[in-house]
Amino acid sequence: MSEQETGAFATFRPRRGRVVSSGFAALSVIVFGLIAVLLPGPDQGGQWRLGDRVFLAAVGLAIAALLGRYATIRATPTREALTVRNLLTTRTVPWQSVVDLRFAGGDPWVTLELDDTETIAVMAVQKADGDYARAEASRLAALVQALGPSAASPDVTAE
Repeated sequence: MSEQETGAFATFRPRRGRVVSSGFAALSVIVFGLIAVLLPGPDQGGQWRLGDRVFLAAVGLAIAALLGRYATIRATPTREALTVRNLLTTRTVPWQSVVDLRFAGGDPWVTLELDDTETIAVMAVQKADGDYARAEASRLAALVQALGPSAASPDVTAE
């Protein structure tokens, strides 16, 4: 494994959210697919036509796609930047732009405060993961401290 895949530069991923969303994505496809197939059609005294069945199956697939996207949430650190893939957006943030990291109180995930006063949620580190999340937040905070604008010199590296 390369340095990018281990240690301080390992990719941040939620645990519980990934497992739950993957399971419910599969369940969504199965349930909506079964309902679409088993509902009575006009030939069986029901009112469900082919278009209705296709739409119902498509809804199940759409739900599964959204849950699948949730399962791929991550934050990938490099020496230059942090690439944050959240539910709907992916953004690369240079370490020099990150001035603070918050993960306290009722926050569901880590939030980065940037030098332009913008904030970015890092959904890859979720409070639902308990001690694992706190350890990952500490690792991310160490990267921000070592590589961010408050670093002692540009060649400071995280170990």
